[in-house]
This record gives sequence, C-alpha cells and structure tokens, in this order.
Amino acid sequence: MSLADTAASPVPVPGTGPILEVTDLSTSFASPRGRVGAVNGVSLSLERGRTLGIVGESGSGKSVLSRSIMGLLPASTAERTGSIVFEGKELSDWGDKEYRELWGTEMAMIFQDPMTALNPVMKIGKQITESLRFHLDMDRSTAKDTAVELLRSVRIPEPEKRFSSYPHEMSGGMRQRVVIAVALACGPKLMFADEPTTALDVTVQAQVLDLLEEQQRERFMAMILVTHDLGVVAGRAQEIVVMYAGRIVEKAPTRTLFADMKMPYTEALLSAIPKLADPPHTRLAAIGGRPPDLVNPPEGCPFAPRCPYVRERCLTELPALTPVDGDDTHLFACHYPVDSPETIEIKDRLTAQGLLISSPPPGSASDGAQDGR
Repeated sequence: MSLADTAASPVPVPGTGPILEVTDLSTSFASPRGRVGAVNGVSLSLERGRTLGIVGESGSGKSVLSRSIMGLLPASTAERTGSIVFEGKELSDWGDKEYRELWGTEMAMIFQDPMTALNPVMKIGKQITESLRFHLDMDRSTAKDTAVELLRSVRIPEPEKRFSSYPHEMSGGMRQRVVIAVALACGPKLMFADEPTTALDVTVQAQVLDLLEEQQRERFMAMILVTHDLGVVAGRAQEIVVMYAGRIVEKAPTRTLFADMKMPYTEALLSAIPKLADPPHTRLAAIGGRPPDLVNPPEGCPFAPRCPYVRERCLTELPALTPVDGDDTHLFACHYPVDSPETIEIKDRLTAQGLLISSPPPGSASDGAQDGR
C-alpha cells in the first residue's frame, strides 16, 4: 500500500470559514551574529475539524511557526511581522496578557518532550486541574473529577491512581498521553501537536496518533501536526506544508502532494523514509549537506547547495511559490521541479552513474513509511 493510498481524505466542514488565517508571517531572533530569520513570509489557513501537516527537517522553522502563531516567543529577542487572524480576531499585535485569554481555552499545544513539558515535582492531577480551575473556575472536587475523566479519555489505565502520580513514575507513552490530556483540558478549538511522537516506539506512536485523531473528531478541533516524517502525516492530514529554511517550499492537499510532488526537497524527505520492502542492510537515503545559515541565507534557492538537480539559475534567483497549472491549492517553490525535462535528464544521468539512490515514483512509496495502522 502506498502513502498516497493512506492519505487522509478531506473532512467536510459545512458552513464554516477558516478558523485560522496566517498571512506573510515572519519571525526573527536577535543573536550575536545578527538576526536569525527563522520564519520567512509564511501564509496558510485552516478550517475547524481539519488537520494541517507541517513537515521539514530540524531547523526548518516548523516549531517556531507554531509558537509564533500561539504567541509563545521570547519578548526580548523575537520580532514577529505579518498577520495572524484567529476566529476573526487579529492577533499580530497581541501581548502575553491578551494571549493568556486564548491559551488553553481557544488554542493549546502538545509539546514534543513530555519530560520537560511536565513539572517533575508536581503530581499529574495538579497539572491538569490547574488550568481547569484557572480558566473554567471549577471547584476542587469538580476539577478532580474532570481530570480523572480526561485521563480516562486518553486511555490511561487506573486514572484515579495515576491522578496522584509524578511524571517520572510513568512511561514515555503515558507521559505523552498526560501532555495530551493537559492540552485538551479546557476544550481548545485549535491544537498544535509539535512532534507528538518523538522518542516513542512505532507501536506507541500509532496509538498516540490514533488517540489524537479520535479526540479531534470528537471535539471538532482544528489541528496543526508538526513532524519531520512525511509518513506520519500521510494518513492524518488533509493538507501538507513542507518547510525549508523558514519558508514554505511546497503546499498541497495530501493526496495531491504524494501523487504529484514538485519540490526536490519533498522528494528527498520521502526518499529518506526507511522502507519495509527493502532487503536487510540496504543503504538508507540521506539528504547530504547541511541546512543554510539563517543569519546569512544564500542568494538563490536555499536548498540549492544540497539539491542533486541544481543548475546555475538556482544559485542566484530565489524561486517564488508558484501554482501548479493554475491550481492555487498546490504551490511549489522551485525553478526546475522533479518532473521537468531538465531535472529528469540529470536524474537519469546520476542514476546511471550510481550517484543517486532512486526515490520511489510519486504515489508508490513503500509500506515502511506507514504510521502503524
């Protein structure tokens, strides 16, 4: 079965517009070497009940984008420009005081490392009831009952007992479920899941992702799923954004992306996924080189120094996001997409010389990238 076959089908959302609209969002940080452009000119939208997957390597800007939208940036070093509209409200000029009214009740985040996201010296129950009492003004008894039900809803066994446990007394999978329960406590409309399966084994990863999908469906939440793995979002998101060097380099509905990817970086991410069909000791395909310096980004395409199909134009001219054949739902930023004659010629030559590990054809990626379902 291919990734394209498992790609999530669109979820109809009748009578609603986007819950989130981001336009030309940029975020930079002050550093001793100059400003670091972590996010550059990102635009996206998301409707209630749908999932947007944001994919890219470490340092591509995925997590900074999520934190920029949520207002979780250090005030002393961060600078954010652009527009963020959530449920018709412009958030770009909001500070911590205004955002605090949204955190938990309107938007929430599942952080990628539950051991650092949870307070190690505070019991699990206290960490869940804290937001319930602050935001929803529940009394102690009601908050406890609600917290136990939340733990039960995320499939933690013996929730009454676990209510009084400390984080170190639980496994990594259980801690991740607690983080999900904390994020769900006040019924947010928008959930950010930042690498929610990091450091978990494959079986637990699938359980956590299934749990998120179930909770999203029951609560009709919008969700932004941040990951480095295209296989994770293949069956979970209706639309995928691929980021590199703080920019969107490809954006498309999930089925479209896997059936007709255009950006060489997207192709490289897919090729890097281990495949169950490969024999033992098969060499893994890696993306050579390093991401660009975001203090002094390259003049042309940021992926050019690592792209096997690079041409002279790529080194001097930054490609703009361009619709595919006039289709505004599928955008890519590349002068020579993977199906262009110039790229096909180079690909055939490199493959013949044994210098290029062939990637699977679009829409036929191996079962090894499946999410465990």
